[in-house]
Amino acid sequence: MKTYPSSSQIGALFAIGAAFLFSTKAIFIKQAYALSPLVDGTVLVALRMASALPFFLVIAWLSRHQKKQLQPLDWLILWATGLLGYYFSSWLDFMGLMFISASLERIILFLYPTLTVLASSVLFKQRLTPKMLIALLLSYGGTVIVMLQEQANSPHNENFWLGASLVFASAVCFAAYLLMTPRLIRQFGSWHFNALALTIACLGTLVHFFVATTQPLQLLAQLPTQTFYYGLILGFFVTVLPTIFMALSIQRLGPAQSAMIASIGPILTIILATLFLGEYMNAMQWLGCALNIMGVLMITLGKKSTT
Repeated sequence: MKTYPSSSQIGALFAIGAAFLFSTKAIFIKQAYALSPLVDGTVLVALRMASALPFFLVIAWLSRHQKKQLQPLDWLILWATGLLGYYFSSWLDFMGLMFISASLERIILFLYPTLTVLASSVLFKQRLTPKMLIALLLSYGGTVIVMLQEQANSPHNENFWLGASLVFASAVCFAAYLLMTPRLIRQFGSWHFNALALTIACLGTLVHFFVATTQPLQLLAQLPTQTFYYGLILGFFVTVLPTIFMALSIQRLGPAQSAMIASIGPILTIILATLFLGEYMNAMQWLGCALNIMGVLMITLGKKSTT
């Protein structure tokens, strides 16, 4: 008698697939940067979003029936969230990766759930429990350990703190995006909202590229051919597919269990960075990484259990 995977098992596979694909992002970005000095964050994020745009347009069209009666304010907030959460946040992240390791970038970005908790405590007067305070101490303490160790191992990297700051700012933007999404998901539907928000982000990124770049078409013509391959990989395999996989996982498992599985992301990035980029983390950095993941998981799971 044949046995078929249960819905929860399929959901777990989707979450693992999403975590793995998301974890490859920094690896591909670093490899693309190594191709040519012409490849910077603005160029690469534009190639990524240009590759992803057709897929999100299709998803937006297919899911258009999900939306409810909409007000002009809904569309205004939608544009704000799309530009903040996926355009500006992505650009800051790509720029930061020009100056810090892929491993550290992933660990800093993983802080975004802690930022939503801190923002909620200020904006909505939500009290921080002792458990939350311990989780914040673990996550930020662990991140600081990793940062200080990397900075000590690369004392001649004058732009280290700039890179770390840019990636942290990216996490702040994404946390702000998450705080703005609940109303929009109710109004637009989850699939339609995500597709529209990412479409807006793609458009914003492309406008940024053509405005900020001197002679953009000539620049594109001078890029190595491999750069465009990386743009396609980042657009489809690192943006479109994991976004779909995570949505399918949440449908089957719920956000808490999907978040728990996604917590393997930083570890996967570190392993991939070791294998493909020659990065190295010492014992203290691994300890910091473990503390970061432990703290973020405490916050993520605690927050989901109370909503």
